[in-house]
Amino acid sequence: MEDRNLNGVNIESAMMRLDRELDEKLDLLVTYCMDTGVIDRQLYYEYDVKRGLRDANGKGVLTGLTEISDVVATTMDNGVRVPADGRLYYQGYDVRDIIEGRRGRGYKFEEATYLLLFGNLPTKRQLEDFVKILTDLQELSGQFVRDVIMKAPSENIMNALLKSIVMLYSYDENPEDTSARNTLRQSLQLIAKFPLIAVYSYHSYVHFIKDGSLMIRNPKPQYSTAENILRMLRPDGKFTPMEAEALDIALVLHMDHGGGNNSTFTTRVVTSSGTDTYSAIAAAVASLKGPRHGGANLKVLEMFDCIKEGVKNWDDEDEVEAYLQRILNKEEFDHSGLIYGMGHAVYTLSDPREVILKENTKELAHKCGLEDEFRLYENVEKVAGKLLAAHRHLFKPICANVDFYSGFLYTMLGIPRQLLTPMFAIARISGWSAHRIEEIVNEGKIIRPAYKYVGHHRDYIDIKDRTVRVKGKE
Repeated sequence: MEDRNLNGVNIESAMMRLDRELDEKLDLLVTYCMDTGVIDRQLYYEYDVKRGLRDANGKGVLTGLTEISDVVATTMDNGVRVPADGRLYYQGYDVRDIIEGRRGRGYKFEEATYLLLFGNLPTKRQLEDFVKILTDLQELSGQFVRDVIMKAPSENIMNALLKSIVMLYSYDENPEDTSARNTLRQSLQLIAKFPLIAVYSYHSYVHFIKDGSLMIRNPKPQYSTAENILRMLRPDGKFTPMEAEALDIALVLHMDHGGGNNSTFTTRVVTSSGTDTYSAIAAAVASLKGPRHGGANLKVLEMFDCIKEGVKNWDDEDEVEAYLQRILNKEEFDHSGLIYGMGHAVYTLSDPREVILKENTKELAHKCGLEDEFRLYENVEKVAGKLLAAHRHLFKPICANVDFYSGFLYTMLGIPRQLLTPMFAIARISGWSAHRIEEIVNEGKIIRPAYKYVGHHRDYIDIKDRTVRVKGKE
């Protein structure tokens, strides 16, 4: 048996004692951090601080200009701005028109990516050439897959995506060149490689962490991005045209949403510092990972897991309403008092992305025999808006957002929950790239908002004269 004693001291007991002592010290330090970090809420009003870069009505503070996409939620009526059904435009084109214009023809994601990057819809030849470029750039070497993706796989695929993005810097012969030309080259490579990195990272997680079979399937050059995702993800590699189109549409709807969303704003902030493409996109992915941003559709699915268990009759609106009221009262689900997938910072009457996703979700639910579950989603959407408005004493309507149906749609497509947020990243990389290039082309100043210091100036105290203080008090 291995000797676990050193000079008469039991090593395991000593380590346990050290761990306990470290935990106790950390607990004390956390207390100091929590107390020191608390700022009087009244000061935010006194100094008119735009918390979250929003005004008192929740509207985003104007911090930049863009031509890439436009989010519209109001209209003018006799000189007064009033809520309207939401509209989303990519380079001036309504996103619904972009989707409908390629109904049944595939390559919606590729066409919309071209539009975001270059400002115009491609001709037939231009789209074919662009698809060929992405196809040529999507390959990942066996060395990269083995040494980066499969080494130390992560349970959170967003972290695996982050690791791979940072490592791609080392595989680039010219990573620090931030010219528009080189940035475009790097962006196209990232757009092409994101689906492979995400899917391969998931398969590595399944194999190395969950002890499942390892399946790495190469993409087909004649397939679209949406088709290749389904092919690489599914054990048999098969899918229907309807499934591929549903995923293609979902990717288009998630590609961009103005410059003010958290991850895109992160891209522009980090880009304004002059850093490289891989660092800027890694920062965007880190932002998107947060449950308040890209992880919201997973919270919706988890919430519906509880609703489906807690509501016996899914068609009974009164029972649905009663359960949602308990969620608002912090008595059910995660006790946060939030109904996930409801409400948006800009849209009030409707989120155009949600409207389109709902149409496709309904179609898929019928095909999959999940009409009952779809009706439950509809009932929750119908009831939750009224409940939230009453609960928050709001006079403006509250609509479902893009996250409400997207998780349900992805689940019916066989996309595992671990890939829900990475799917968002696969789509949003096109928008991030367009905004990064726009920031570079316009040579903007480094983005630096101001923070007001509200602490107190104090005299330095020699260490021998100090006592334990918390927030300036003994």
